[in-house]
Amino acid sequence: MSDPAAGAERDPVAGAERERRAAAAGLRLALTTFTVAPVRGGRVDRATAAVAMSLAPLVGAALGVVLGGAGLGLRWLGTPALVAGVVTVGLGVLLTRGLHVDGLADTVDGLGSYRDATGTLEIMKKPDVGPFGVAAIVLVLLLQATCAAAVLSRPWPAALAGIAAATAAGRLAVTWTCRRGVPAARPDGLGAMVAGTVGWFSAVVGLVFVAVLALPAVPGLPAQGPVAVAVALLATALLVRHVVRRIGGVTGDVFGAVVEVGVSVAYVGLALS
Repeated sequence: MSDPAAGAERDPVAGAERERRAAAAGLRLALTTFTVAPVRGGRVDRATAAVAMSLAPLVGAALGVVLGGAGLGLRWLGTPALVAGVVTVGLGVLLTRGLHVDGLADTVDGLGSYRDATGTLEIMKKPDVGPFGVAAIVLVLLLQATCAAAVLSRPWPAALAGIAAATAAGRLAVTWTCRRGVPAARPDGLGAMVAGTVGWFSAVVGLVFVAVLALPAVPGLPAQGPVAVAVALLATALLVRHVVRRIGGVTGDVFGAVVEVGVSVAYVGLALS
């Protein structure tokens, strides 16, 4: 007797339908993970997580377009560049539920404790924020706001590309952090679900996408945008390497820290002119 499941596996139509559903589920997961988009979640497994983490740069770029549009709208109304930069960055925190800055604070608190891996993970799980975490949030948001102000002072195509590229660069760093070979620090949680799910092809495609997006960000210096993205990726890779050495792998908090560090370094590189 033939096996119906095996027949379905050989059916190209059924296979295409499964791939379509996995892609749709991955997109929903990416939107709910990286934004406040009112998207209904579904079943989450590692296959879905792989799609979601691969789509992170695309979701980041879309979020960046929204933020850049808001900042440019304020500039068009005559708002000073620094105020527009602060609002742009603040809106980004709101549209991501503050999850990434919270992850940054928890990661910095844990690493700053200089405890062993178990103790560091315990600190990172605590709901309160310590002085290191508060300082990290303040410094990162100040840096992002001032750099966003510089980017928003440029002609609108460059400004929009710059905000979108910086926002996407932070999410690209998550894609690369989820590549195969980077372990999870805990057997459960977001880190365990997404760690090691992204292949090199998806990671490189994401890098090319964000690099191309950054090309018009600095008028007259098309190479500066992609270089800023590459430096941001390098900075987050060094952070992840240190974290893995300290606690044995990555966690959901580490992904938040990776986003904020990636965005910040990309902003600095894009603001220089």
